[in-house]
This record gives sequence, C-alpha cells and structure tokens, in this order.
Amino acid sequence: MAGITLDMLLRAYAHGIFPMSESRHDPRISWYDPERRGVLPLNRFHVPRRLARTIRAAPYRIAIDTAFQQVVEGCAAPRPGRWTTWINDSILEMFSGLHAIGNAHSVECWKGGQLVGGLYGVSLGAAFFGESMFSARRDASKIALVYLVARLRHGGFRLLDTQFVTRHLERFGATEISRGDYLRRLKTAVALEADFHGLGPDAPPGSILELAQSSAQTS
Repeated sequence: MAGITLDMLLRAYAHGIFPMSESRHDPRISWYDPERRGVLPLNRFHVPRRLARTIRAAPYRIAIDTAFQQVVEGCAAPRPGRWTTWINDSILEMFSGLHAIGNAHSVECWKGGQLVGGLYGVSLGAAFFGESMFSARRDASKIALVYLVARLRHGGFRLLDTQFVTRHLERFGATEISRGDYLRRLKTAVALEADFHGLGPDAPPGSILELAQSSAQTS
C-alpha cells in the first residue's frame, strides 16, 4: 500500500482528504481535498418515479458486504465509454483492508448467482464516503444507491459524501458545498456513532423506499 497504513487512511478521511490514482494501471496514489465537495443530503434524497416502480418490482437480490472485493473490481473494470478508472491495485488493497476492519462496505445487486451492480464506500462515525459504483444491468447501481441511503438513514448517519457531483447523482438531490461547510459537517458526523448493519437484510422494497425518502412522493 505504498507505506499507507489503514490508520493513516482513516485519519485522512476524517480530515476531508481522499486517495485516487490517475488510472487503473498507474501505481501512484494522489490525495484530493477539493474546494467544492459533493454531498447527498440524507434528509432530501429523491427517488425518481420510474426507479421507484423498478425497485418495487424487485428485479435484483440485494446483499450487503458479501462480495466487497468483487464490487471494487467491478467498479475498476473498463466499460463502454470508460476504458480506465482511478482504482488501481493499491486502492483495491487499501479498501479491502478497511473492509476487513469494518470501515468499508458494499451494497450489491445480484441476478441469480451473478453480481450485476453495486457500490462501495467508507464509514467513519456517522459519515459515509461513497467511493464508486458500477452497473452491468439496467438500474443496478441506482437501486444500490437507494438501498444504501435507506440503510444510512435507518442507522443514524448524518453525512453522505459523494466527493464530486455528476448528472447521475444530481437526479437524486446531490449538491456541491464549500470546503469549509463540508469540514464543519464532517467534524460533527465523525464524532457521532451510527450503525451500518442496523437495517435487516430482508427489508421489503416498499420499506426501503419509505426509509430512503423523507417523503413518499416521487417524480
């Protein structure tokens, strides 16, 4: 891990700094502390109406932390229109280490015995840092995100950091805030306790949608 310990990695996250590589096969690690930070407000999460219908139809089996490394590898794999990613072997090793000590988690979508999408991130206190997501079937990563937010809200999390804001995340209510605002929210969140596994694995889709949103309305 290029001399980076898990304690160093967690302290970096606690101070608003996160690692990335320039590409999948670049062995170097760079550290980022952007002036504008992407967050998904947990009290204003929005589920589009069509996606809500899809979730109620339960097209995938959702699991938590059963295939963490596979999810990270799925996020790192090239896909149409994206020939490389920022996840190199050192990133994979670091986050696998955080998973082993309970500070990194995956949300997985399965179809039969095949992993078809998911996401992973880091948890620290009541803050969750979303790292990456992938989808090999329609809406798989979006569904994983809704299940993540339901879990975070149920477990008492206060902050969902998305690092940057994409058009994909804007549909769910993601927004940019200043570094100063982010650091104030981060300091509060990491000092609190939260429970990532408080929500049972068999919660029905209707309950997931109610938990994920402060309002049952979708559009």
